[in-house]
Amino acid sequence: MTKKIKNNALKPVSLAKSISLAVLASLSLTSCSNMDLGLSNETTETKKSPVASIDNTITLAQVTKDVTYLASDELKGRDNFTIGIRQASDFIAKRFNEVGLSPAQSAPNFKQHYSVQRIKPNTLTVELNGQEISTESLSMATTKTTISWNSKTQNSTQAVNTVIIGENDNMRKSLRELNNQGGQHLVLLHPKHEKSFKRYQSYFARGLTKLVDKNATSQGGVIVMALTDISEVKTFSVNGNATVTDTSLNNVVGILPGKSKANEIVLYSAHYDHLGVKPSIDGKPQQGTQIFNGADDDASGVSAIINLANHFAKMDNNERTLMFAAFSAEEIGGFGSRHFSTHVDPNKITAMINIEMIGKPAVFGEGSVWMTGMDRSNLGEQLNQALAPQNLTVYADPYPKQNLFYRSDNATLARLGVPAHSFSSTQLDKDQHYHQVSDDINSLNLPSMLQVIKMLAVATTPLVNGTITPSRIDPNKVKRNGLIY
Repeated sequence: MTKKIKNNALKPVSLAKSISLAVLASLSLTSCSNMDLGLSNETTETKKSPVASIDNTITLAQVTKDVTYLASDELKGRDNFTIGIRQASDFIAKRFNEVGLSPAQSAPNFKQHYSVQRIKPNTLTVELNGQEISTESLSMATTKTTISWNSKTQNSTQAVNTVIIGENDNMRKSLRELNNQGGQHLVLLHPKHEKSFKRYQSYFARGLTKLVDKNATSQGGVIVMALTDISEVKTFSVNGNATVTDTSLNNVVGILPGKSKANEIVLYSAHYDHLGVKPSIDGKPQQGTQIFNGADDDASGVSAIINLANHFAKMDNNERTLMFAAFSAEEIGGFGSRHFSTHVDPNKITAMINIEMIGKPAVFGEGSVWMTGMDRSNLGEQLNQALAPQNLTVYADPYPKQNLFYRSDNATLARLGVPAHSFSSTQLDKDQHYHQVSDDINSLNLPSMLQVIKMLAVATTPLVNGTITPSRIDPNKVKRNGLIY
């Protein structure tokens, strides 16, 4: 591997919004005053364990240990369908067990398995008005293994929709609409769109991943694109096939049963997959491959839910049931959270706290955090009421044009009406490490990350003890997933 090993020293930061030094000092003095100097008649066996608090249940040492392993070279970037992601899954399950969680009913040994199909285009030929289109100008996204379209023989049950995307048309918008419709589409692109076409061509060539479930047969479709100056279709003939590989992945899910409100669930989640190992892109083939460790994206979030689980398990005062889910396949379409959503009643989920990239300080300062979709429910308002005594704030998403509400696993549950939001601290417009090989443990500000985790623990405690209930999200105002890609 060519990835340079960097200095692992932690970056010093100012914990302006952390628990005051006076409080920390008092904790230390209390600890010292309880030291056994051999002058007490009390035996070690009869001494009480330290009272659980946020400072001894969420520690920098443990958070560092968790995120360092998840972002280590040993896991090879935690790509889906690899040994590395299975190792990460084993580690998360082990940690869930250590902190005192129980496996969810749908996840024996904490593993919630599901099946996916990987569908990769193999061959494709297209004739338009008797003219054969070159392979370099063709692309296909398909959930079907074989296609055979002919304008002379097509029938109503296999109708092909012909779409012309002209010079001044919005290509991305047009394709999104076709994707939302599903079905079979033959798309003719004006040569002006060549640059965008090449990007889609590269993306579709890698193949699609589809969740295998009861709805699989009613969804899907085919989009065949041809880059051509032909603007009128009189006849067409399209033939192609794709290779299908069946495989499986798993989420890791644990629960902390509630007391008086056990049928109400607070869901904490993060995704544990990342980009894996890829060829070097520095123009030097001899340099071999590089590991995309995904320290911030999203080993930071997974470490957060593990340590939040430890905190609430040790506090032992959760009136609601707490569920902790580490999702796979977020990076390739959110299939882990989609499968998860079919094994839980969304009406029982009071709120979803999805933690995504909290390893670096936000634009609002070290130890701060923001949430997506704050205007879609009153969860943010309620969390800020809980934080007011500490003079802390959960901020609104500072990057609304990035559509981040739809770019993580919270969107799946939001489509079912759950107050599901992602919480992050990334400065996405300036983050040079996002989806880069440099997103490793050395790029993180671990003390800032610790403060974010503690803040989320404080903010969500009223959810946990059942004293607040946020408004539901209107599913009719949440965009649907595409049916083809």
